[in-house]
Amino acid sequence: MELAPKESSLAGNHVFRLAHKLSDAGNTLRMRLARRWKFVPQTVAYQGYGSTEFVRILARVLLTSKPAPGSRAEHAAKNGNQNVRGWRAFTSVPIPNVTVEIEIGGVVATIKTDRGGLVDTDVKVSLSPGWHTAVLRAEGTEPAEASIFVVAPGTRFGIVSDIDDTVMVTALPRPFLALWNTFVLSERARMATPGMAVLLDRLIVEHPDAPVVYLSTGPWNAAPTLARFLTRNMYPSGTLLLTDWGLTQDRWFRSGQEHKLRNLERLAAEFPDMRWLLVGDNGQHDEQIYSEFSREHGPRVAAIAIRQLSVSESVLAGGHSENGDHTGSNVPWIYSPDGAGIAKGLKGLNIL
Repeated sequence: MELAPKESSLAGNHVFRLAHKLSDAGNTLRMRLARRWKFVPQTVAYQGYGSTEFVRILARVLLTSKPAPGSRAEHAAKNGNQNVRGWRAFTSVPIPNVTVEIEIGGVVATIKTDRGGLVDTDVKVSLSPGWHTAVLRAEGTEPAEASIFVVAPGTRFGIVSDIDDTVMVTALPRPFLALWNTFVLSERARMATPGMAVLLDRLIVEHPDAPVVYLSTGPWNAAPTLARFLTRNMYPSGTLLLTDWGLTQDRWFRSGQEHKLRNLERLAAEFPDMRWLLVGDNGQHDEQIYSEFSREHGPRVAAIAIRQLSVSESVLAGGHSENGDHTGSNVPWIYSPDGAGIAKGLKGLNIL
């Protein structure tokens, strides 16, 4: 892929190249220290999605600290009962440029991890609608299994939901609170947004074939924590699409808005007949992102549901992103402080 002129000049900038070298050297040092501390390689597979012609595989290869055999921590991990402080998710070290073998439906594909140890790739394979399992193998790691939801042909409705301040109360935009929530707060101290789990569950009952995608600017390190949170609070199973912080090939910092918009565009291309319910909040940039997407793909958007932050949440989040005036939009917008109010609006649109 060719870089835009601005991005190309940045990628060729001496200081930018030096920053990449320093970042790579830092990660190499972390890997050496992790191996010295007996960290072990692990393939972490995430839930994916696909059609009857392809699947999207998501995983990371990391050096991680394993609990001692027979310890309370190991027992809690096996039973899904661990209550982990946020910072522990960031002690793992990504392993870049390692080959991962993917096997699903009798097809075997190989790919190398990126700089962040991430695998995000499509595999062409013929599968029946429903749930399937992909097996991922990387050198030195135990095989990992990823659940893959294959969308049935003819499915016309899907759900994309933000996480922070939409399904989980976090007030993330303020830097100190972001650090506190991400690195300090224990998993079980995180609160589910009132009524949102019931709302999404009702939507799945009404549309049982609908894929669910949780699209967030959160880091991949938090994926296991978020997956446990969603399960514990009885949210529907869905694919997590997260991002990584720090340098990219052509940027000093990753753009969360670009990450969300790029994945929405990808979903639109992958499922050209799907109409999406877009769920977010008015504390970050969801309204702006969804507005832009709906201007380009109006017929592909069933509705946009925005959870309104309370006054105190709005202060913590740095205010509202927009004023909620969408009179010129051809897409219906719903505003409510909780899932019950959004459900009422969706019922009026015959979506529920």
